[in-house]
Parts: sequence; C-alpha cells; structure tokens
Amino acid sequence: LISQSSNDLNLTFVMDEAVADGMLPKLHEALIDSGAMPVYETRVFGPRWREINGNVRPRPMPWWRAAERRTALRALAAQDTPRYVYHLPTVRERARALNAIAAIDRRYYAIKANSHPAILRALVEQGFGLECVSLGELQRVFETLPELDPERVLFTPNFAPIHEYESAFARGVTVTVDNVELLRRWPEVFRGRALWLRIDLGHGDGHHQKVNTGGKDAKFGLSAQRVDEFVQRARELDVRITGLHAHLGSGIETVGHWKLMVDEMAGFARRIGSVGILDIGGGLPIAYSDDDEPFDLDAWAQGLADIKAVHPAFQLAIEPGRFLVAEAGVLLARATQVVEKDGVRRVGLDAGMNALIRPALYDAWHDIHNLDRLDAQRDGEYEVVGPICESSDVFGQRVKLPSATAPGDVMLIADAGAYGRSMSSEYNLRALPAEDVIDDE
Repeated sequence: LISQSSNDLNLTFVMDEAVADGMLPKLHEALIDSGAMPVYETRVFGPRWREINGNVRPRPMPWWRAAERRTALRALAAQDTPRYVYHLPTVRERARALNAIAAIDRRYYAIKANSHPAILRALVEQGFGLECVSLGELQRVFETLPELDPERVLFTPNFAPIHEYESAFARGVTVTVDNVELLRRWPEVFRGRALWLRIDLGHGDGHHQKVNTGGKDAKFGLSAQRVDEFVQRARELDVRITGLHAHLGSGIETVGHWKLMVDEMAGFARRIGSVGILDIGGGLPIAYSDDDEPFDLDAWAQGLADIKAVHPAFQLAIEPGRFLVAEAGVLLARATQVVEKDGVRRVGLDAGMNALIRPALYDAWHDIHNLDRLDAQRDGEYEVVGPICESSDVFGQRVKLPSATAPGDVMLIADAGAYGRSMSSEYNLRALPAEDVIDDE
C-alpha cells in the first residue's frame, strides 16, 4: 500500500506482493522522476521521525571543507582536471575505528576499491592485511610492499585463469576458491594445499541488484548444496580447508544479516572440522548524502561481540574496501558548459562516466559541489553530466548548485575514493584521471 495525501493530490495503490518489486521503479519514474509529485519540496514531506525524536546521527563534516584544504584542492585543480585526490588521515581514521572492534580478529583491505600505493602503505601500517582478486592486484601489492608477509595477503578470485592460482600459491598468500570444478580439472595445482572456501549461502543483500553477490543468480561462491561434494574432493587431494568466506553484498546495515551469515558459516565449519576462520567479507556502507546516517559501528561491534560469544571457536575476519577509502577521496572536475533545454538546466563537466562510473552503473548518488562557490547559496537545480557519448553519462539529477555556476568553475564530486579511479577507463579515448594524495596529519 502506497499512499500520498499531503496536498490536494491523493494517490493510493494496492498491488499483489509478487509484482510490487517490478512496479515500484515504474511508479517512481512516472510520479517522482517526472516531477508529477513535488517530493523534493520540503513542504510536501516533513522531517523524518528520527529527526523529530532527535535520534539522527549526522554525517561528520568532510575533510575537504576545511578552508586550507579547499585552497589545496583548487591549486591541484589548476594543474589539470579531472583528477582524484585522496586524504590519508581520513583513511587512517576509518582504519582505527575498525581496529577498535575487539570481536574482529583479522582485518583485510579489499584493494579493488582503490589500489593507490600510498593507501596500501597507510593501511598496512595500521595493521591491515590486503585482499586481492587478480594477479595484477597481487603484483601491485608486492611491488608496493616487497617486504610484506604473504600471510597477510588474501587472494579471492572469481573465474580467474588457472595460472593466477598457481602464481598465488607460489607467492605463499592465502588462496580462496569458490567451486569444486577447480579441484576436479586441475588437481595437481591444489593437491596438499591449505585454502579458504567461499560459500554461497543461498541469499544476498545490498544497496543495488548489481552488488548483491549471493543467491542463485550470483556468479560467486560454491552452492551450499555442494559443500559435501567439495569436502570429499578436498580430502581426496589432501586439501585442508582452514577458512570459510561468504561475502553476500555491499551497503548492508542490518545487524541480523551478519548474525545469520555467521550462524550458517559456523554450521558448515563444524561439519568440515578443519576451519578456524570465518570471513564475513566487507560491504560496510557509508553515508553518501545528508539523508543517510553514518554506519552505526557501535551497534555493529556489539552485534559481532554477541555473535562471537555464540561461536567462540572461530576467529572473525573482515575485508572492507569502501568503508576505508570512499570518504577519503574526491573527484575534481571543471564545468565545461551550462545549458538549458526544455526547462532542464545542465552543467557539463570535463569528467564523465569514464572517470566515475558508479552513478551510471549502480544509480549511485554522490554529492556534487561547486568548489569555487562553496559558500554561495545553492539556489539552482541542475542535472550534472559528463562529455561521454552515452545517455547514461549523468552524475546526478536535481543537484543543488549556485545559480551563478559557470564554465571554468572547479566542481567537486564527494565520497569518490572507492571504486572511482579503479573502475575508470579511456572510453571515447579520454585520458584517465590524475591522482594526488594529501597527508596533513
């Protein structure tokens, strides 16, 4: 039941639960995206109930708002745009927050989020291991940190060529496999090895369908129905399963998700008999907009402590990426044109979906600011777009910016430190964004 009756327009929809998921985005497009329901006007929808109760956890002020850092960012933008800038003190702050959670025994950073060498070094100095998903990532790690103990590195590939597994074993890192076919097709590669097993528990979650990594439709993980088959083959090859892994998605906030995951993994671990570590993956969310609240680490920590008390025989491992680096990074770009078309005002940037693909790929929201006019009233509403020849090359709709925004202004796309530069491309033969690091701690 969806009802909106805050003004003279009253709409009620009743539909079968089976079709609700499919109908919801269509209704949203027809009523909200079209502007038929003015939901972005504050007089239409009032404050959230958590605001009324005074229970909202506000987002902290981002590092880049400090006057001296704004000056530094504008100086970097003067060199060339687009360019990513990473703030290492923010990375360290996030790492320390996770280090304070006593229930976690092992912490790894998923370097696919951002593999800049300075970030890798900073997190290893904070005690984190590194999680890689390709041979190229393994090479980046050991080129950057040649003295790093291989035992602090995880290799968690998916459908990788067999020579990547061979290379990982040769380096002495911990290898995770996610199907029994590997052991059947290449038994000599795995014979006598110790490894971790990634299981698909049959369900997943996340902020978007494309980041849900569990369930029948996901390509990740060994089906829970085939665990006994895998264990049998492993015993035939003298393979020792020492850890279980079950990352099921990204942007998950419900504590119950983690409890269910650990309960199920612990059940498999006890059946296998040789498992000492349960890896619950990453996917910790961040607040991308003012409507979002920061992830409640205290509640999560308490939940993990309760889980650990139920399953004391197992160590807990995590491998976050986004949580550690997203808020530490911004993408700087310049406004190229400001255009009005049929009532829609658009600001074009010299960065496009080739530089930051998350909005086009995941419908992800990133706050966008005019860094040159940061203190001006944001009295204009714009669609912010890039120069790529694709209709999906849109960073945001109904973005509030100063009405004086003009070509040449330095624009800042916030919270872009994760899955920004690492997913960029040279599509349309546009150059990859430059990268800079600020370390003012």
